Amino acid sequence: MLIFKWRRIALTGIKPGILAISALLLCAAAPAAEPVSGWTPAKIERLEYWLAKAPEDALPLLNIRPLEKALSGGDTTETDRAATALALRLARMHLLGCATPAQRAGWHIADSDAHVDLHARLERAVELNSIDAFFAGLQPKHPDYAVLREAYANEADPKRRETIARNMERWRWMPQSPGEDYVLVNAAAFQAELWRENRHVGTWKVIVGKRSTPTPVFSAAITGVILNPWWTVPASIVREMRGRFPASKGYVRSGGQIRQKPGPNNALGEMKLDMPNPYTVYMHDTPAKQLFERDERAFSHGCIRVGDALGLATTLLERLKTREEVDAIVATRRTTTIELQRRLPVYIAYFTAGTDDEGALTFYSDIYGRDGRVGHAADPDRACGV
Repeated sequence: MLIFKWRRIALTGIKPGILAISALLLCAAAPAAEPVSGWTPAKIERLEYWLAKAPEDALPLLNIRPLEKALSGGDTTETDRAATALALRLARMHLLGCATPAQRAGWHIADSDAHVDLHARLERAVELNSIDAFFAGLQPKHPDYAVLREAYANEADPKRRETIARNMERWRWMPQSPGEDYVLVNAAAFQAELWRENRHVGTWKVIVGKRSTPTPVFSAAITGVILNPWWTVPASIVREMRGRFPASKGYVRSGGQIRQKPGPNNALGEMKLDMPNPYTVYMHDTPAKQLFERDERAFSHGCIRVGDALGLATTLLERLKTREEVDAIVATRRTTTIELQRRLPVYIAYFTAGTDDEGALTFYSDIYGRDGRVGHAADPDRACGV
């Protein structure tokens, strides 16, 4: 009876492409784990419900044959084993995504959720009969995900639906809890957002890397604000410019390097965020303010130039410095580093679908051609690889 009910739920409202995924059994089995005991018929029914709902999150249906076999045979031990394996596999997909390493290539945002003890959580959920809360608690918490999920259910256009699904998968690659306060840069949207106490408090236009020098996807921590920064010219730019670094623009040669003094011509402008990372990619000001008037802003060598950079700096230094004090320091032309009271996570991400200022769904140009890595364009219902 339970098997029949699962099939009835799973077939209702599901597209043929997703049924094909189930038939082909594309999802690999979860790694063997100690079975959680206590899977009563009522708890298995809730598991079946969540298994059938997986396509609503652009996730494929799992192979339930081991559970069917255990239920039909009346073997309690095997039922516990099969139910546990399915629950953990589905939980991992909700929490961590189901893309292959090749599909995730280039995504270097550290995900602390990989260390979550899902087995222990599942054990408590089965004991407390809280299967629904267990699965609901694993989905991405960012409000953009909820908008994407609703849009995915209602979108009729296959290409748009595929894009939505791919970005839902990207949210599963993000930490479920990015922190109460953090900065989120979306290179595809050419914008940076500041979140405080899990609330959006500001958006800044940004310029990102050219197609030939794309901005990487990574996470770091902002530790301070540098006003009137020096710029050490990267070797790649030295080669590109072929030695054209005039002293009149503030360039000096020292120790085999070319550096630029603080001032109006400095490539970093009047502000740089101190955010150490292995990519030497930073958020900073720029003297080329006119570029922020463009809709598509891919002009840098990979770093992130910020519009109203001093406005962002003042917001980050709230309770430490006023805008008048920041302006006074800038006027001195002396390099000054102001440490934040606590490290602020920053995520340099890439989402080609998200929300606008009104919270409505919007799409962004795939400027770096990264969407093709996530899933299979030939099958819009299989947006995450398994």
